[in-house]
Amino acid sequence: MQIISVISGALPVIAAMFNYKYLDKTLKIVTLYLLVSFLFDVGFWLVQRTTQNDMPMVHLYLIISLGFFSVIYYRFFIKMIFKRISISLSIVALLILLYNALKIWEYPTVSNTALSIFLIVLSLIGFYQLLNRQEFMYIEKQGIFWINAGILFYSAVNIFFFMLLFQLPKEVRGNVFVIHSLTNIIANLLYSTGLLCKPQKTA
Repeated sequence: MQIISVISGALPVIAAMFNYKYLDKTLKIVTLYLLVSFLFDVGFWLVQRTTQNDMPMVHLYLIISLGFFSVIYYRFFIKMIFKRISISLSIVALLILLYNALKIWEYPTVSNTALSIFLIVLSLIGFYQLLNRQEFMYIEKQGIFWINAGILFYSAVNIFFFMLLFQLPKEVRGNVFVIHSLTNIIANLLYSTGLLCKPQKTA
């Protein structure tokens, strides 16, 4: 299941390549992030085939992810209050990630949890913005709608995985990893759907 999860990361990148000329700047940044994420996932999978500790890579990936999502949501939000919230939460999350990175050889439970909370809050604000636009539009035809849905789904499901992973018995962890892989596959399908959307006119 893990290898299928890793391979699924290529789907949104391929979708973006087919639809690249229709992507706005925000979705192009999303595409770049998904490409980086896919390359990291491949790297994690390869390192796990060895006896090396890949925790430094995990810490680095989380910090890079925070940077991308901070830019993505800042650009996505229209109201200045939402932009300021995203900046404030980004700073708090970055401080937590940097502090937790001092334990660079340990699994970043705190960092993963902090990033998940950060993404859940911003994605919920994102849905609030989409559902309260003054002009009429089909939100299900907006690429950012599916991207935001994938982010919320992945973060909301896996936050418990990140929080409790090493508190669970070893024999249970395998089943939890399957859940993580499944949510990653579904999220990548949602991202792919969003990146295949054509621009829609609003009224």
